[in-house]
Amino acid sequence: MQVLAAMSGGVDSSVAAALLAQDGHEVVGVTMKLWGGPSDTGCCSVSDVIDARRVADALGIDHHVFNFGEDFSARVVGPYVADHAAGRTPNPCVECNRHIKFDRLLRRAEALGFDAVATGHHARVVRRSDGIRRLARGTDAAKDQSYVLYMLSQEALARVLLPVGHITKGRVRALAGDLGLRTAAKPDSVDVCFIRRGARREFLADRLETTPATVVDTGGRRLGEVPAVQLVTLGQRKGLGVGGLEQPVYVVDADVAAGVVTVGDRGDLLSDHQDVRDVTWAAEPAQGPVLVQTSAHGAPRPATLDGTRVRWRAPQRRVAPGQSVVFYEGPEVLGGGIAA
Repeated sequence: MQVLAAMSGGVDSSVAAALLAQDGHEVVGVTMKLWGGPSDTGCCSVSDVIDARRVADALGIDHHVFNFGEDFSARVVGPYVADHAAGRTPNPCVECNRHIKFDRLLRRAEALGFDAVATGHHARVVRRSDGIRRLARGTDAAKDQSYVLYMLSQEALARVLLPVGHITKGRVRALAGDLGLRTAAKPDSVDVCFIRRGARREFLADRLETTPATVVDTGGRRLGEVPAVQLVTLGQRKGLGVGGLEQPVYVVDADVAAGVVTVGDRGDLLSDHQDVRDVTWAAEPAQGPVLVQTSAHGAPRPATLDGTRVRWRAPQRRVAPGQSVVFYEGPEVLGGGIAA
């Protein structure tokens, strides 16, 4: 099989390419150039491209760089800024997977005659007895990335290989060490790849007009002020300028248009339901009992799916608008959407 292996310069994608080559596939590595601005983390830095190329050399496979910068700016960076301007909390990794890795790259691979695209994500593709494919959780629960891949369709699942989804992260690093790969001990990326560490405020201030907002309690009493309401997130506790209170408070609403941030106690964040928009499915739409995960490493919670409304079995913390809400049946992903 001819496989285009996406190589980010990290250990997981390095080992994914190595495993495919060991299995006898005709593997070509590719690193996507996505961001031309300052970056010191994730898979957007020059050093990551160099690491990917040197791993490919060590494996004896060809390596290329695809420039998807325009697509990335239009599909990921632009919406990230627009969401903040509207008071939402976006997940750019999900949008990169949706529009770049598993759309733009898949289409490029097909045009070049490749049979499949491989990545280093910790998730699995399973095929049910009825022929339907689903994404499933990776073997290493602590590293599972199925949450950020919920948008994969049947067409995509049929052409995606996830070689490290069946092994633990420890085993991945051990294999990389055995092969002498330079990425064996490389730390995992944890930040937004196109923003320098600690520079989110600066990044957004250069791209949108931030405005202050008054902080009030649920009774409307003024408590303080935040310098940029566009950077406030539902559930946020720190950086609210309301020190000296007897009990901790959390953001329960951020109204960008009105310039008002409302804070309350932990109980004010709870709800018996969560509305979801832009829902996509692996196959047929689901209704009824499901498990629902609302953060990358959060615990799935039992709920009932009623149209695009999640009805919790027990009240749960509201999800920040813009974050992903993913539906599971056991370890398998049914689909997901965006918190409204």
